[in-house]
Amino acid sequence: MKIKLYLLLLLSTTIFAQQKQVVTSIDTNKNKIGAEFKLTLKTSVNTLSKVVFPNSKNLGPLEVIRSYAVDTIKNKDRYELIKKYGLTQFDSGKYSIPSVKVLINNKPFFTDSIKVEVSNVVVDTLKQKMYDIKPIAEVTSSKSWIWKLFLILVLLAGIAAFVYWWLKIRQKKEIEEEIFKTPIEKATSLLNTLEKKELWQKGEVKAYYSELTDIARNYIEEAIDIPAMESTTSELIEGIRVASLKKKMVLSQETIENLERVLKQADLVKFAKSKPLDFEITEDRKKIEKAIITLDKSIPVVVETEDDMLLNELQRQEQLKLQLKKQRKTQIIMSVGIVVTLILAVFLFLITTRGFDYVKDNILGNPSKELLEGEWIYSEYGNPSVKIETPKVLKRTDLTQSLPKDGMALIKEMQSFVYGSISDNFQLILSTIKYKKEGEIDLSKSMESSLQVLESQGAQNMIVKKEDFETKEGVKGMKGFGTFSRIDGINKTSTKLYYEILLFSQEGGLQQILFLHEEGDKYANQISERILNSVELKKASE
Repeated sequence: MKIKLYLLLLLSTTIFAQQKQVVTSIDTNKNKIGAEFKLTLKTSVNTLSKVVFPNSKNLGPLEVIRSYAVDTIKNKDRYELIKKYGLTQFDSGKYSIPSVKVLINNKPFFTDSIKVEVSNVVVDTLKQKMYDIKPIAEVTSSKSWIWKLFLILVLLAGIAAFVYWWLKIRQKKEIEEEIFKTPIEKATSLLNTLEKKELWQKGEVKAYYSELTDIARNYIEEAIDIPAMESTTSELIEGIRVASLKKKMVLSQETIENLERVLKQADLVKFAKSKPLDFEITEDRKKIEKAIITLDKSIPVVVETEDDMLLNELQRQEQLKLQLKKQRKTQIIMSVGIVVTLILAVFLFLITTRGFDYVKDNILGNPSKELLEGEWIYSEYGNPSVKIETPKVLKRTDLTQSLPKDGMALIKEMQSFVYGSISDNFQLILSTIKYKKEGEIDLSKSMESSLQVLESQGAQNMIVKKEDFETKEGVKGMKGFGTFSRIDGINKTSTKLYYEILLFSQEGGLQQILFLHEEGDKYANQISERILNSVELKKASE
């Protein structure tokens, strides 16, 4: 008898366990006043089942402060649905969360009741200081920052224009001063400038000898027509000897030897790291100056005609124009550099003080932000019609090619309207369908079909969540949302996209709204919220 009773008890327990469809759990049984208890209801059903979780503002003595979206985990041919509630109580004590009813295919199943305890928050006013209420903080408008930035850029442009003008006037004067009538005048002026620099006195002996010999070589090249800048010291001295015979120049052997000695000394300083004594440097400078003056005096004087003088003047003017053009180019580069540097400084300041996202969204530009802040359009689309507010007008398109042939055989009329594309990671599609055969439309199956279309277009690793949806006018439908990955076959990159699908069955037809964008785009999230809040349909007659 005891054995039979035991078997009967075991059998009844097994039957009860098999019938238990909803598993109830809570994150904690004890919490402080106002803190959140997270109640979790979990059930496993097949893909055709319809589950309705309770939608109440209170669960017994506890207030529902948040009703979380249903999480859906697909496991082969079944769905695991997880519904969470955020509960709280503002009075201390022990409470019981009652058993609630969950409908699965219109059959009621009840959750377990759970006991919880709410404790007081102990405040020691002797240790804890009391503070006055803070004054109202002023919020700085982002538009005011844009105006400030615009004024800063205008000021920077004005500064750059002034710098450009100042450099142009200054360098023009310098160019005019640097245009000399004769090579000897130029060489003498450059020698005096070199002495004022006091290079060798500062230890820059190599730089001093380099400039000193360059002045001499430039003079020889301009006055005697010898490629002095490209010649070695030996080639230059030989060229001077040959030119002196051709031009009938009277040059002493001492002048040529002194010039050769200084040039070789300069070669040793530049290439052999030789360091002459101070008096040797002074003597070398005097020898170069004397050699240049002697060479200039030995050049036969050619009496210029008026035509020659005019030609020389034209050459001088042409040289001046070329140098002015070169300096103008330098001025432009300098001005652009100054402006770019100042702009980068402003950008760096804004990034430091306001953050990179602020600069990226407000200065560089953000397409989603521009759509959100642009002029929206409230219009009516399709048949049965859907009223919706969108940032841009939706364009009529033909999406029948994306549907399977067996599905198209059931459709009498389909109208589709689109903005954006899945390849741009931003898309809004509105479709209305009328079927040949009238009857009740299963929104769950329609949702499955919509998700399959996304998968056929390359959606991978799809996470699906579902919940009931109701417009402001009380039209009920179904909402599906979640994320999926889109693989770019060309760039071999993966992008995670967030999607939302709304389905309605009105006037014997199906209305569908699909909106997807890159996950984490806060402006696109606001666009999505505004669009969904604006959706309205004609309420079906009962």
